Amino acid sequence: MGVEPLDGIAAADAHLGRRVPLPRIALPLVRWVEVFAVGPQAVEVAFNLDDSRDGAPGRLALYAGTTAPALRDPLAGAEPTRVDHDLTYRAAPLAEAQPSLRPVHELSWIRDGLHLRLTAQGPWPLAALTALAQSVA
Repeated sequence: MGVEPLDGIAAADAHLGRRVPLPRIALPLVRWVEVFAVGPQAVEVAFNLDDSRDGAPGRLALYAGTTAPALRDPLAGAEPTRVDHDLTYRAAPLAEAQPSLRPVHELSWIRDGLHLRLTAQGPWPLAALTALAQSVA
């Protein structure tokens, strides 16, 4: 199965077979949201952020699935580090991307039987990403 657009979060809930966990703390201003089926019982919610101000991040995506997500190419060579007892972090510079989309950060963890991955593009402080990941419920 490839990437298939879904019609909103309710369709993502149905595809996943349970409610899609989402961040419970405020995000930067979101311009639009895209929801995708990315495999059997696997979804990704992409928050495209308003990056019109200097230094603003451009994107945040949350994967939730019953199986681990595939490793993203830009992060393939990045060494994972543990940032707390259950979060693993990777980052890559993405030199070819526009400033609001670099670097790329990834936090991954397992909670309540789901593999979760938060991918953030842009100038995100690790502490802010960790707080976002910990708020996902």
